[in-house]
Amino acid sequence: MKRKILAAGLALSAASVTMLAVVSPVGAAPAAVAMNEAKTAKVWSAEDMRAAVPVENLIGDKLGKISKAAERKLGTPTTVQPTAVDPLAFPDKGSEWTGGGAVTKTAGRIFFTLGDRKAACSGNAVTSANRSVVITAGHCVKHQGNWHTNWVFVPGYRDGAAPFGQWPAKKTLTVPQWENSSDMNFDIGAAVVDQVDGKSLTDVVGGQGIAFNQPKNQDMYAFGYPAVPSPPYNGEKLIYCSGKTSTDFFITRDHKITCGMKNGASGGPWFLKFDESTGLGVQASVNSFGYVFLPNALFGPYFGKEAQTLYDTAQAA
Repeated sequence: MKRKILAAGLALSAASVTMLAVVSPVGAAPAAVAMNEAKTAKVWSAEDMRAAVPVENLIGDKLGKISKAAERKLGTPTTVQPTAVDPLAFPDKGSEWTGGGAVTKTAGRIFFTLGDRKAACSGNAVTSANRSVVITAGHCVKHQGNWHTNWVFVPGYRDGAAPFGQWPAKKTLTVPQWENSSDMNFDIGAAVVDQVDGKSLTDVVGGQGIAFNQPKNQDMYAFGYPAVPSPPYNGEKLIYCSGKTSTDFFITRDHKITCGMKNGASGGPWFLKFDESTGLGVQASVNSFGYVFLPNALFGPYFGKEAQTLYDTAQAA
């Protein structure tokens, strides 16, 4: 059985990996969140951003592990509502988003260096107390013990342009299960970004809502910047998928949606209650991985109490 991680976008196609042996359950992980004090990031030129490749292309088969998917004890359902500065097709397996609205500002590409290589992922700005939180995948902030460097978020990215600026991370964070064992059930990351020109991120682009401990198997929308398959994708435009989700019945307990996005989409948001007319929703997962033998399926981690602790830590940082 093979799977691919979407690292810099959705490592579904580029980096296909042989499933690692199932490890012991992670169990009751410590409540603490792993946090990295990020160094000042370089300014990414349009050429640098176009040259960045999906992180999945770089990490190859060095994926995370899968713990035995023990039933989780769910916390209290919690939703933070979004803030904001004729329907498209539903369901959709991966088209360019032409609906406009808030998501064209809150969603964006993430750029960082992995060793000496330029890499990319997707991410999303969410409503938070410090107005500076970006949610993404765990492998988009840290891989095999190493935090990514020169990490910046470019909301509203399109064709090499940064219409709302580049927002460097001052802190990157992930959950203990990803920090300790790269458990694919918990491929969740976050960043707290610096102010730009004296303004905080969501003061400029708005913030989507975020939800935890929600019922599964709901209608959802997934967004990202895939560069694979090419064609039709090139990493330069915002792509979306929509449809009824289900639960992975192979290895993880992740959400599953029918979707053709692969490498480059990793870290992009999955929304519940998404309103096509406003581009607003509540985020409840991120693009994480796919199986080689299911080319039109995308998977994202469940946002439970671990994700909520990560979010709370980030918004207080």
